[in-house]
Amino acid sequence: MKNKNIKHTVLATLLLAGATFYSCTDLKEEVYSEVLASNYQPTEKDLPAIVAPVYSSLRSLMLGWQGYFDLQEEAADAIITPVRPNGWDDGGTYRRMHQHTWTSLQWQPENAWQSSFRSITTANRVLSQISDGDIPLTTGKEQIEAELRAVRAFAYYLLLDNHGNVPIVTDFKDVNLPKQSTRKEVYDFVVKELLEVMPNLSENASTTYGQMNRWGAKALLAKIYLNAEVYTGTPQWENAIAQADEVIKSGKYMLDANYSDVFTWTNFNSKEIIFAIPYDEIYGTGNQIHMKTLDPLSRTVYPMNAGPWGGNCAVPQFIDTYDAEDSRLADTWIMGPQKNATTGAVVITYNKSVPSMEKTSSTDGFRIGKYKIKPNATGSLDNDFPFLRYADVLMIKAEALLRTGKAAEAATIVSDVRKRAFKTNAAKATVTAADLAKGSRYNYGYQAVDGSVTERQGGDDIKFGRMLDELGWEFAAEAHRRQDLIRFGVYEKKKWFNHRPQAAQRALFPIPQAELDKNTNLKQNPGY
Repeated sequence: MKNKNIKHTVLATLLLAGATFYSCTDLKEEVYSEVLASNYQPTEKDLPAIVAPVYSSLRSLMLGWQGYFDLQEEAADAIITPVRPNGWDDGGTYRRMHQHTWTSLQWQPENAWQSSFRSITTANRVLSQISDGDIPLTTGKEQIEAELRAVRAFAYYLLLDNHGNVPIVTDFKDVNLPKQSTRKEVYDFVVKELLEVMPNLSENASTTYGQMNRWGAKALLAKIYLNAEVYTGTPQWENAIAQADEVIKSGKYMLDANYSDVFTWTNFNSKEIIFAIPYDEIYGTGNQIHMKTLDPLSRTVYPMNAGPWGGNCAVPQFIDTYDAEDSRLADTWIMGPQKNATTGAVVITYNKSVPSMEKTSSTDGFRIGKYKIKPNATGSLDNDFPFLRYADVLMIKAEALLRTGKAAEAATIVSDVRKRAFKTNAAKATVTAADLAKGSRYNYGYQAVDGSVTERQGGDDIKFGRMLDELGWEFAAEAHRRQDLIRFGVYEKKKWFNHRPQAAQRALFPIPQAELDKNTNLKQNPGY
């Protein structure tokens, strides 16, 4: 069981470390180095403060505007941000994201790019300081260097997934413009880094919350191997299974008894979370999912000390895929009448239907409710973002088994994951090998303004489409969906809501124009 103060310790360390490493920028170099070398003798207990700056940009990277969450969800088939009575056209940004009609100028995922490289640059700087003796480590040097490289690899993984062809920079002192690497070269670099550092990463899951330990690195590597065919053209299913198995056999993690426990404001106590991005309403702000999804009238429902902005919601076609008895439906989405916490009066009713991206009412669309809102919440939630959890590892193994002809084994794992979602009807938790061989329940097609689905395509033709559905139900609103759609061959072929397929190159986002302008070694991704 994690100490209840560990999250605040992690966040306090982030703030202290940020002050330690960034407040000295006005000092002359020789004074700064002298202070570190002669007066600062870190011990093992100081190691978290040394590595902490590398993590600080992950909050904006994950849930900030144009962050990883937006890129994975707004471009996929489960979440949309339509125009609302109070705004949200934003110059057509979200409409283009939904329709895959962005250009290198109209939608530049600069935050995801810049925040990733901010973590990479900070890791390179601290590694350089350790190497030069400016941070004179006497104990734990190998472990801290391994963790720095692992977090750097995590940042490169996000770039690999979103942009593909990015520069690989490991030398903080190299002032030359970095050369562009191919997606395959970035993949090889990330895999090599994680494999090399893994033996030196901490195995202790209870004291490394919010940090990349050995099990986080293995779970991340399993996820990378799962997508290897997309990244390189060569599948790595067996390697994905092997890494997942090591996490499973470690016995360090387990499924929480209740699905909703993973996403509460006390989820730092979760036994399921392997790697989280910690957030706090005061000391680590940035989790604003509730602000972006809830209508302003919902302020009185919880109640909240901030007024929500009323933007994104669920795609009705995605909601229709759920079994009515699947508790993840209610645990993930806010639906129906919403009552004032004091008077009990209904203040707004969220309907499933959404007419179009161009025009909606305040009540259209189920809202994201997965990240539970504590009473008197501010504009930033206390909930940590679970980037890697034990259910991920289990489902990675299940999908890899399914794709290697071991459907019965895969079905057993998927059934185990489903059990907590069907406590009222345990029989429905069980899926079979035959079930996983079926297509998707998703009624793919273009939605007309009256709500009818035209230009129907359905989901029966999607290979292992039922497995895609399972991933959708388990990981909705967790920044999974774009990646999963690409891997299952849906992203570039299917129609959903007001989206029609575009060029295959849309599977990669453009390199931000500002980066191209700064570095003549970079070439734009194909199709832009």
